[in-house]
Amino acid sequence: MANLIRTAKSGSDWTGNELLAFNIRVENANTAAFFNRPELPPVDMSDTILDNTEKPEEPLQKDDRLFFRYLGLVEKPQSPESHVDDFAAFILRIFNYDSDDQDRVICQRPEFSFPMAGQRVDAKSDLCVMNENDYLLIVHEDKRSESLDDPEPQLIAEAIAAFYQNNLRRRTGGRPRLSSKYIPAITMVGSSPIFYRVPVTTTLLNALVTATYPAEETIVLRYIPPVPNPETYRDLGMRPLANRRIVLQCFEGFKSLLVCFFSLIERIVDTNMHQ
Repeated sequence: MANLIRTAKSGSDWTGNELLAFNIRVENANTAAFFNRPELPPVDMSDTILDNTEKPEEPLQKDDRLFFRYLGLVEKPQSPESHVDDFAAFILRIFNYDSDDQDRVICQRPEFSFPMAGQRVDAKSDLCVMNENDYLLIVHEDKRSESLDDPEPQLIAEAIAAFYQNNLRRRTGGRPRLSSKYIPAITMVGSSPIFYRVPVTTTLLNALVTATYPAEETIVLRYIPPVPNPETYRDLGMRPLANRRIVLQCFEGFKSLLVCFFSLIERIVDTNMHQ
């Protein structure tokens, strides 16, 4: 692997070759390993959404109406990319990923940059959750219905870029830089998300900068919602009720994971600053 060619590439051009070249591997994880809990959490969601495959005819609450409207839009053949982004942003909002008390916001089309092979390259995500100081979560639409590109290398490049930008903000703001952090991330095709924990370290960043093979392997955890029929999950997504409940439980658990990652980091940084 050390002999693989390593050149500067934008995030949108990353493929499996970059993962091999920089000793990055993606592996599936079970619920306990991924969410740090034995089972998915219960979901606090409208019964209208949880109990109806199709949109009911009677007047609905706004979030209920929007759920079925967005779900229908992303299921249409050749649905525009913007519809998937809108649906993903809506799901994040109804789960309060844009929390008021933690000053988080959901942004579309964030653009990042990071150093690679002596150059500065770009990465663009479809969505992100951020606060005043950090990019907290990355969402990347899986476009394999339109191309054969694997979305995972691009998602990982975006997570690396988010970590780099977070540390850049810390340095300019006079805060201690982090040596490592998990970046929570999601790929989305239609209404079918897959969840990731992407560990990014300064060691990995240094390998990218110098175009060298890092001795330490980076293992990205992937969590595919455990729906009853995995073979049809990509196509049917959240339309079947059994799938819907499980996927929404995943979003609930992922929000807790996001809060845990960043709350722990802030406590560690605060402790170090006052020692």
